Formats: sequence, structure tokens, C-alpha cells
Amino acid sequence: MIADLDTLLIALYVELVDRIIPATSARRRGPGRPPAVTDAELVCLAVAQVLLRYNEEHHWLRAAASRVGHLFPRLLGQSEYNERLKQAAPLMEAALRWLAEHTPGSAEPLRLMDATPIGCGQSKTTAQRSDLFGWAGYGYESAHSRWYWGVKLLLITTADGTVTGFGLANPKLFGEREQTRQILTRQIANQPAAGTAVVTDKGLSGQDTEQFFTDLDLTLIRPARRDERTPRPFPNWLRQRVEAIIWTLKNQLGLERHGGRVPLGLWTRIVQRLLALNAAIWHNWTIGAPIKRSLIAYDH
Repeated sequence: MIADLDTLLIALYVELVDRIIPATSARRRGPGRPPAVTDAELVCLAVAQVLLRYNEEHHWLRAAASRVGHLFPRLLGQSEYNERLKQAAPLMEAALRWLAEHTPGSAEPLRLMDATPIGCGQSKTTAQRSDLFGWAGYGYESAHSRWYWGVKLLLITTADGTVTGFGLANPKLFGEREQTRQILTRQIANQPAAGTAVVTDKGLSGQDTEQFFTDLDLTLIRPARRDERTPRPFPNWLRQRVEAIIWTLKNQLGLERHGGRVPLGLWTRIVQRLLALNAAIWHNWTIGAPIKRSLIAYDH
């Protein structure tokens, strides 16, 4: 196989039809005619939209016929595409987790964990009237010394960038430690295998947090705080790696320009972008590409 968008989409479609959809409860049942665009085709269209950097759905659907029409002879209108995409959110989540499990990098006993803010509005009026009220909240981003109104995305990735766990939280209601506890205990799929080393920042300090990771048979690796006298060797290059993964999501895959206005729409668009990243890394592993997180071959 070669590294281009057509090959990736065909390979992903085959995996969806042959393995991912039959292994989930996402198969369509009941009376009625089957949809003109199948769920597998819909998910591939969603991945193509992200990789080709069309953040707005109406722009994507206008361009889809010329960009990928040779692969998808049947396309949807904007309202139907939007509604079908929300319905396919569980399938996209199942697909990104399946791809993560079948990517060689996930076998390594090492995970990178970091949280990043995702803005959902800029004005006070938006914060008061948005349908995301209660889901989103005000939080402080120390890396850029700014306040934001939105959600906090916690990511658990491999060193090559494959997303193996993730979750959203209201930054006003959940701190980084509580969000970590929720993600690792409420959904077992997010929990790394026993014996895994988890590299994170100094925000996950404290005896209770250390004991929590020990109880899960995970090794917590974090930098020492200024008030800690005991030295803690820390691989700074791995911290730079997870920051680069977040940069890829936010800039190349449009995570900060998600356009979500309701809770399900926000969740769907985030899962859509995580799936696109996992699909590209999985395909790069399959074809033996030297740089696993490179998206250059798929964004044009």
C-alpha cells in the first residue's frame, strides 16, 4: 500500500465493514430501506473531512464531490450529514479504539497523559445562553496565562500519538486530578494495562494521586514540584512529544475549530478528529511509513 488519502479511506472502509461494525452493536436492524450512504461510508467521509482540513460541514459537502466523489458516488445534504454524524458517534468511538488496539505502538508499556482546553465560546453572552451551559465552564490555561470558556480534554496516548483513552470535563467542576480519576475508573477502556508507565505533568502530584496509580498497578512519572526535595528523574522529551500530539490535533486536524454548539455535537466533532488521527497513524504503521504521525500524504 502507499501513503495517500484514497488508500487510507479504502483500508478503513474494509476494516469497518469486515471487523469493526460486526463487533459492535452499531449494525442497523429493523424494517425499512437501507440508507443510500452506509455507516461505513459515513465514517470514512468524516475522516476525509478532517484530514482535508474542512472544519465546516457545508464547505466540506460542497467540495466532497470533487475531492472524494470517485470513492463516494452518493453524498448527503448538510442537515442529513449533520444528524447522521451525531448518530454515528458511538461507531466512530468504537472505530478509534479498535484502531488503537491494532496499532503496534499500543503494545508498548508506556503512555503519555495530558489535558488541553478546548474553547467553546468567546463572549459572556455565549457562556450564559449556549446549549453547552453546564457542560462547559470557565477554566484557566496556565501554559498561555489566559482564562477560557469551554471544556478540558484529557488524552492518553502512545509515544507515536495513537489515542488510547480520552474524556471531557467541565474545568470549573473537575480539576485535573479528579478528571484523571473519573476517566481511569468510569470507563475501563481508557485504563492502560497493568505495569504501564504513565508520563504526565506535575499537576498530578500528591500522595493520594500516587496511591491511586499504585492501586491500578501503574507507574506515575512526573516532574518534581519546586517544594519537593527528593529528585525525580523526568524525560522532558516525552513531555514535548505529547505537546506535539496536541498541536497536531488542534492545528492540523482543527480541534480548536470544532464548531460544536450542543453537547452531542461537541462530542461528535472531538471523536471525529481523534478517529482521523488514529486512522492516519494506523495506516502509517501498516505501510511502514517512517514517521507515524505524519499527515502530509493525506491532507491534499
